[in-house]
Amino acid sequence: MHRPSIDKEDVNQALETLKNGGLILYPTDTIWGIGCDATNPAAVEKIFALKERDKSKSMLILLHNENQLASYVREIPDVAYELIEVYDRPITIVYSGAKNLAENAVAEDGSIGIRIVSHPFCQQLLQRFKKPIISTSANISGAPSALTFDQIDELIKEKADYIVRFGQNENTPGEPSIIIKLDPSGKFEFLRK
Repeated sequence: MHRPSIDKEDVNQALETLKNGGLILYPTDTIWGIGCDATNPAAVEKIFALKERDKSKSMLILLHNENQLASYVREIPDVAYELIEVYDRPITIVYSGAKNLAENAVAEDGSIGIRIVSHPFCQQLLQRFKKPIISTSANISGAPSALTFDQIDELIKEKADYIVRFGQNENTPGEPSIIIKLDPSGKFEFLRK
């Protein structure tokens, strides 16, 4: 299968938007997402406002490799690395003890959902940004998730500071990730399979 090449300018513009506290609309290894700098509380606040999302609902963050986990989670049970390794589908793991993130990105109980992405655009963007990026479905809270770019509500498109060009013509519907809640003791439960 031919993968479209990544336009450097597209990555640069997404990068500048993130650095300036803006919101990007971007493709991920699951579905299209709204993203921002996960360490910038004002940017995270903009996502809550755009999605009309209840502030008690936490966000999830994307990282480009598992070596970064220790920068954002206090204790990482060894089983986390095994879970990341074993699944060929995207997997979001909810960890206790989030750190070094915008306070409003973290759940009230101090947990944070993290996914290590394999999507080529996301990986390049994350490697260059050197910080985690928020990823939340590109929809108004309560509305169905947009599985392709064409399904994204016009209001979301209008309010995004930058819309990534890569992947807009991809018509294969995305699929949400598996979600696992992981206890510091290593016990885990599936929240979504």
